[in-house]
Amino acid sequence: MSRMHNPAHPGEVLREWLPENMTVTQAAKELQISRVTLSKVLNGKAGITATMALRLSVWLGTTPETWLEMQTQWDLWQAEQQPLPNIKPLDRLAA
Repeated sequence: MSRMHNPAHPGEVLREWLPENMTVTQAAKELQISRVTLSKVLNGKAGITATMALRLSVWLGTTPETWLEMQTQWDLWQAEQQPLPNIKPLDRLAA
């Protein structure tokens, strides 16, 4: 599985969307979420939830899928950095 090398956390991408003169407090107010919640996302400490993806899509004129896909790619890449136990493929023909 060749996935993107170390994809950006969606919070990093979101930071690029915010106007330079806009504070985290202002952005949080616009999204009607707490400053702490937005700060965690922007700093990569929290993920984009479906609800957050919907809020961002309305606010920024994107699709919610854009944000959820970014989160999924990031989560998958992080998970792939950890060793998996030795899992044998399911034999569907076994009775």
